[in-house]
Amino acid sequence: MNRKQAKYRTVITLAAIAMICLSPAAVRAQKKAGGVVMMGNDVTILVTATPHHDGTRARADQLQPGDFTVLEDKRKQAILSVKRATEAPTSVAVLIQDDLVSRVDNEIAGIKDFIRRLPDGSRVMTGYLGVGDLRVTQDFTADLKRAADSLRVVVGNSSAAPYNPYLGVVAALRRFDAQPRGRRLILLVSDGLDTSQGLRFGSPLSSIYLERAISEAQRRGVTVFGFYAPTVGLTSASHVAVNYGQGSLNRLADETGGKAFFSGTDFVTFEPYFREFNELLGHQWLITYRSTNRESGFRRIEVTTDLDLPLHHPAGYRVRGEEHLRP
Repeated sequence: MNRKQAKYRTVITLAAIAMICLSPAAVRAQKKAGGVVMMGNDVTILVTATPHHDGTRARADQLQPGDFTVLEDKRKQAILSVKRATEAPTSVAVLIQDDLVSRVDNEIAGIKDFIRRLPDGSRVMTGYLGVGDLRVTQDFTADLKRAADSLRVVVGNSSAAPYNPYLGVVAALRRFDAQPRGRRLILLVSDGLDTSQGLRFGSPLSSIYLERAISEAQRRGVTVFGFYAPTVGLTSASHVAVNYGQGSLNRLADETGGKAFFSGTDFVTFEPYFREFNELLGHQWLITYRSTNRESGFRRIEVTTDLDLPLHHPAGYRVRGEEHLRP
């Protein structure tokens, strides 16, 4: 078992004790994977410096393009360009599950403020996940005020439950196809729980819809960040449901190069989530290198810096068949 699988299984330990059977499913390989975009033999990756205290925060602020080293399958690669992610076009989809507890309404102002503070030129879409999968309240627009004003309070009723937030996520991902290349993000406010096939198949390793959302996000190079909040349904009553939902959000974020934010089985406010989220966005870099690898299969990536700073980046990408023979 690798480290990532161990983490997912740790998240769902309580469910395993409850004798709910888990059956892992393979994630389909794609040419883009969690912040990895290939153009011929040139590979662009999204790298996030993740400071945890004042010392690493100062080092993150001091990072320069020449400080990075990229290894692919343990071989050093020639870096073609390094730039701050804020210098590239940013497209953000803000998705909110409509059957969350009504306390989420107190956080709408903070989400609006996040949208208004995005860099000039950013494009934002907003939508709600409920019955019918996705209800878009504002398609992608560069008018940040308009996007922020499109947000409303949640329905906060089980009648609005989507049964599965990931179909709506997939529908939102398709709308990125018309957006410019650059930094692509989803902020997903959800309990993360898929009950479409019953709770037994809603684990992070069993949900076929979660698998599909991961695959579609990877294919489009979209990074997902998740804010956990319980719904008025199962995640307000069942610890197993909470573990499954949080584990699913964690897996979706991890496999697309993002992060899931949660604390315990509930939440008090999104304010600490946004503090860390905004800090992470400010420490993101887009690194393009030319791969010397000519083998098909999975290519493992390692990014390092002499500043002794934790870096979060895609674990690698997969090349199938004859793709490695491209000029």
